Amino acid sequence: MAGQRGFTYIGLLFAIAFLALLTASAGEVWKSAAQREREEDLLFFGREFARAIAAYHAATPGQTKQYPLHLDDLLEDRRGPIVLRHLRKVYADPMTGRADWGLIKAGEAIVGVHSMSEGKPRKQANFAEGEDGFAGAMNYRGWRFMAESSQPK
Repeated sequence: MAGQRGFTYIGLLFAIAFLALLTASAGEVWKSAAQREREEDLLFFGREFARAIAAYHAATPGQTKQYPLHLDDLLEDRRGPIVLRHLRKVYADPMTGRADWGLIKAGEAIVGVHSMSEGKPRKQANFAEGEDGFAGAMNYRGWRFMAESSQPK
């Protein structure tokens, strides 16, 4: 009887070790899935910013086109007789959790945005058209979302 207790104890230790290993691998899978989801959100929000900046530029009254000076200018464009809303809100960067986007400027005007995160992207290929420069980026700061009208042809 005493020999069986020792065998049961060892079996219980192996079962606990197996459950710990299973839990750790499930945590890694969850972490990867969460990062992929945040990357998809970053791509969506970045594209929205680029689209809104291009719309602001196109909606400039007169011949001389302008880019916004502040991201808040995209929320309420009061330059014409009708208030235009190019963006619903200034989205938070999904990688940092804050609305502290890096601004890409031409002079004082904003022509694009990028994340302030130094994290390494999991996604390294298969980006949308116009995002070819994202492949191989060392961090999320390399994902630069610029208005189409501001990019060199």
